[in-house]
Amino acid sequence: MLVLAVCAAAQSQQVPDRTSDGRPDLQGYWYFGLATPLERPKEFENQVYLTADQARAFEQRTADRRRDVVAVHGPEWLDYGSHVGADLRTSIVIDPPDGRIPALTPQARAKETARRKVEQSGAADNPEERSPQERCLVFGAGPPLLPGPYNNNIEIVQTSDAVVVLSEMIHDARIVALDGRPAPPASMRSWLGASRGRWEGDTLIVETTNFAQLVTFRGSDERLRVVERFTPEGKDALRYEFTIDDPTAFTRQWTGSYTMTRTADRIYEYACHEGNFGLLNILSQARSVGER
Repeated sequence: MLVLAVCAAAQSQQVPDRTSDGRPDLQGYWYFGLATPLERPKEFENQVYLTADQARAFEQRTADRRRDVVAVHGPEWLDYGSHVGADLRTSIVIDPPDGRIPALTPQARAKETARRKVEQSGAADNPEERSPQERCLVFGAGPPLLPGPYNNNIEIVQTSDAVVVLSEMIHDARIVALDGRPAPPASMRSWLGASRGRWEGDTLIVETTNFAQLVTFRGSDERLRVVERFTPEGKDALRYEFTIDDPTAFTRQWTGSYTMTRTADRIYEYACHEGNFGLLNILSQARSVGER
């Protein structure tokens, strides 16, 4: 009887809660800090999975390297994620099979080089010459959602008609419509794009288009389309998969995946807004140097 009780308890942990309309209940707080790199490191170029020993060694080397990084924030602010994923993959990118982001097209490469040249030049006569990240307009809130140095938490709120993904990074809330409405015209664009969702079995599929033209992800352009898949793996794990589709920017589609874990931690405000002291200091310092 004890064995049966233990097995029943273990099985119940694998069954996700459901909402009143029968869908998996994704609501709550989820953490996705991760030591797994986005792209496969050269040392593992022919290896999809780590051994347990390799994973421990890689986590230690990663932690040591991050302690030596000089950042604008103190170490107590940082939360990279100390462990690789439970699947022990060598990269978040799962397709292409080499775990690397596909090359940019020639036109996208030229555009990205020009953009970086402007940003690295230090030009700051006009705040619009600075990146959306520096201006606290958008970054890190997805889609796609990727682990970063801090604020690796989201909150999901769910109804039968919509899902809201609230990101701790830059405190953006993305509303995913589930009522079958079409995407808006291409002329209507926003920082987080327009997200439309649907259920396929227990997987929530979200397609996002119509990003603002200043939004770029690893060299993407205004044709960026992100397809996300949220699949519960029991009550406390959420498999997240994203596919990047941008035929004028990348030579092929590519996909990444990792697992989020449920957390009881609070989501804190990320007090970053356009025109804050950071941008003010960038502009004033650049102009001060230019006047000397």
